Amino acid sequence: MKRRKFLQTSSLASVPLFLGGMKVGALPKSSFFPTINDSDRVLVLVQLNGGNDGLNTLIPLDQYSNLANARQNILIPENSVLSIEDNVGFHPVMTGMKSLYDNAKMNIIQSVGYPNQNRSHFRSLDIWTTGSSADEFLTTGWLGRYFNNLHPGFPEDYPNDDCPDPFAITLGAIVSETCQGPSTNFSTALTDPNNLTTIIEGEEGSLDLNTCYGYELDFLRTSIKQTNAYVDSIETAVANGNNMAQYPGDNRLAEQLRIIAQLISGGLQTQVYVVNLGGFDTHAAQIADTTTTGLHAELLQTLSDAVAAFQEDLELLGLNERVVGMTFSEFGRRIRSNDSLGTDHGTAAPLFVFGSCINPGIIGTNPEIPEQVDNQEGVPMQYDFRSVYGSILMDWFEVSEDDVKSMLYEEFQHIPIIQLCDSVSTIDTSSEEEIESYNYPNPFKDWTTIVFKTKNEWAKVSVYDVLGNELRVLAERRFSAGEHRINFEARDLPSGNYYYRIVTKDRQKTKGMVKN
Repeated sequence: MKRRKFLQTSSLASVPLFLGGMKVGALPKSSFFPTINDSDRVLVLVQLNGGNDGLNTLIPLDQYSNLANARQNILIPENSVLSIEDNVGFHPVMTGMKSLYDNAKMNIIQSVGYPNQNRSHFRSLDIWTTGSSADEFLTTGWLGRYFNNLHPGFPEDYPNDDCPDPFAITLGAIVSETCQGPSTNFSTALTDPNNLTTIIEGEEGSLDLNTCYGYELDFLRTSIKQTNAYVDSIETAVANGNNMAQYPGDNRLAEQLRIIAQLISGGLQTQVYVVNLGGFDTHAAQIADTTTTGLHAELLQTLSDAVAAFQEDLELLGLNERVVGMTFSEFGRRIRSNDSLGTDHGTAAPLFVFGSCINPGIIGTNPEIPEQVDNQEGVPMQYDFRSVYGSILMDWFEVSEDDVKSMLYEEFQHIPIIQLCDSVSTIDTSSEEEIESYNYPNPFKDWTTIVFKTKNEWAKVSVYDVLGNELRVLAERRFSAGEHRINFEARDLPSGNYYYRIVTKDRQKTKGMVKN
């Protein structure tokens, strides 16, 4: 029986495993990296549960007329959009995040998703937290693999002088699956750091580790000892830490982020924190009396105000160069709104990275919105979410590219998200050079030719449908420098909107085309 299953099913699980809000989180074994990363850098993940509507969060103004055709009943008025660049802007309630963007503290990655989008909350969230492909089922989280590879032999001899604190903390009652290791979760759940208690360990007694019962009971004892030690380190950090910014009241996300700032300022060496904001499954009543008010507006203001206050606190505490934050959600919403003043499950959406050590600006282009939008159509993917994860691991936690590919996927594409504050980075963070491409004829009937230019480099050319399914891989090989032409035969496909996507090691291009 696996240890995670044992803790869920054993009668011993009746032992109170919540320590005034802290859930047991013992950690696993294995090896991967040759050395341990002793960086004091921190990553904060902000999970937007339910699937955020990216098109009403970051509005593509150059697509506005086609958006109006598809979602007139929920669309943000053009004159209300908080413009951040010529052709794009935030929802009008997001003044805090706009201020971060204006002050070079935010990076926005357009249209993040994955091929063959699954529109189930449970399966898509599983994909995002494990870092798997759509047809791959992993039992470990992407950060769980990172931690497991850094700390072979865990949980034996942990905590210790070198690693006295939890590796990851989830603010809430349930540990984050992003930190799930092969045996158990690297994340400790924490609800109230001011009300922690320890678990009575009882007498050791003798155990036969050659039996399943003895082996699992030994693991549980280790977990309890470990958790009690973490209680002490968290209590010390709470006592030594403080906050200097004014956080908004009645804001559940702001309270989670405030606790994180307090723990970091108190000296806790935890490397990853996960916070949650739910409610983004806006099938109905997404807007209220006007399209700028209602449930989605309230959620976006909660997010924006909380992130802005957290960043201000980090700067006042002198911690801002140690912390990077990132949002993620299981999917975006469909382009076309429904008759219930809401939106249904879709595909890609923008992802936000904030902090003082990021490469500010927007990566990617505004999503293309066709004149005629299918009821099922989602925003086409530009960037694979695993490339976002991998780029954070490479540039923030100094993981090698080969190790990133092994942990995530071989087609990893580096994205210039991070721009280190404390050193001269060897990563090129300049604006990406766009891939030149077009297809003709467009619209087309039976076939079209995709024309594109490459350097002397590997490239993959694929065609997607409006659901985000990768229909065909037209080419996947090294191309010589220059212009190339590839025919796309589509006689067997129904009429409608399609997209071709060209991706190289460090660039991508997603472009729409129409079959009559």
